Amino acid sequence: MKNLKRISFLVLLMTFVISCTTMKNDANAVVTGKVDGIEAGKDGYTAKITTDAKEVYFATISIVNVGGPQNYKQLKIGDVASVKGEKWKTEEENHIKVTEIVSVK
Repeated sequence: MKNLKRISFLVLLMTFVISCTTMKNDANAVVTGKVDGIEAGKDGYTAKITTDAKEVYFATISIVNVGGPQNYKQLKIGDVASVKGEKWKTEEENHIKVTEIVSVK
């Protein structure tokens, strides 16, 4: 009986640990695609980026998150941009909090 309780506890613990590790956000993701829309915000903006695989990402770009005004760039509709940051997904949308604007063409 003691062994059964121990095994059950270990299985429960392992399930919890595995579920917590799979819920982590991707902190160093890179998204590359065409800018299809811009929505102005308080200290930055949100750019709608569509990748070649037709995935849509809402990239939050702010002066604070990119490390100051020297690293901040204003993207324009039609630009092809590569951004790096923390990626996460809501029920229906992909998001990325941009920490670096890698390239703009």
